[in-house]
Amino acid sequence: MKHALIAVFFALAACAGTAGEPQALPDSLTYGGKTIHSPYRPGMVVQHTFLGAFGYRVFETYVVQPDGTLKLTSQSTGPDFLWR
Repeated sequence: MKHALIAVFFALAACAGTAGEPQALPDSLTYGGKTIHSPYRPGMVVQHTFLGAFGYRVFETYVVQPDGTLKLTSQSTGPDFLWR
């Protein structure tokens, strides 16, 4: 019982560490520190989708910053067949 509680504690601690801002994946608009300048006005929301690992569709949302760069604000994945 004691070991199970310790395992649950470490599992919850690991999950808490992953919360925060989404990380850019390969094929993301800002992956690898790329600076993308948008022609849209600041504050506008830009949607981006691409096929990620294992055939999953990745849905990303960016917001245009005052200097024209893009900031990744949300990211989710789903099966590719939902996209069609």
